Amino acid sequence: MDKELLMVENYGLIGHPLGHSYSQKLFEDAYNGRYGYFMLDLESLCDLRDLIKEKNIKGFNVTIPYKRAIAGIVERMTEEATEIGAVNCVRVESDGSLTGHNTDAEAFYEQLASGCQKVSVSGRQKALILGTGGAARAVAYALKRMGMEYRMVSRRPEGEAISYEDAYAMADDVRMIVNATPVGMWPDVEGVSWMRTELLTRRHLVYDLVYNPSPTRLIQAAAERGAYVMDGMGMLRRQAELSWRFWGINGR
Repeated sequence: MDKELLMVENYGLIGHPLGHSYSQKLFEDAYNGRYGYFMLDLESLCDLRDLIKEKNIKGFNVTIPYKRAIAGIVERMTEEATEIGAVNCVRVESDGSLTGHNTDAEAFYEQLASGCQKVSVSGRQKALILGTGGAARAVAYALKRMGMEYRMVSRRPEGEAISYEDAYAMADDVRMIVNATPVGMWPDVEGVSWMRTELLTRRHLVYDLVYNPSPTRLIQAAAERGAYVMDGMGMLRRQAELSWRFWGINGR
């Protein structure tokens, strides 16, 4: 094992694939070499604990497809992560145990609240969340905090999720549509999660959590229809800052 590596506090991102991610750049811009940051593209979580020890990792972010799976691996979770059922930030404790947290929900809430200064969104409005994974659960947690009604939408609906056809039928009755799927993300940039873009109007807020590319095809189509649009870059930056705080390190 590299002794120099062990002398540096290291952090990182786990997921698969990771080619779309800006997380390493955000971290390196903030810390300028004070800490290391690894991109750990893992096809499974089997060797995760060995990698943590090998690379002296003190904390890591989690992205697709592991935000829900990691919840079954960590020894403990914060209240937010427990209620959401998904983890996007993990702290490695001094005894080697793992504590899972969720910074996605707070970051989405803050960014949406900022956007709401320009467009009316309140607890009296309804929202559709495209997707049912970890990011979608964080969005649902934030909307619940705002008192907004929402429905999750899935191509394979089960439980409380509805189909896309049902969602399209509700378009006139909702104020906000949030894409919490990876559809449209680099390198498959032609994808559009909400296919019926002709249903979008100036009444709608369309929030695409995808930030690479920016704008996505969905954002472009929604803007052409006059909808107010937001992409995921602001949320990405804020969840990263909240993660750094959870790890106990400071920015510039």
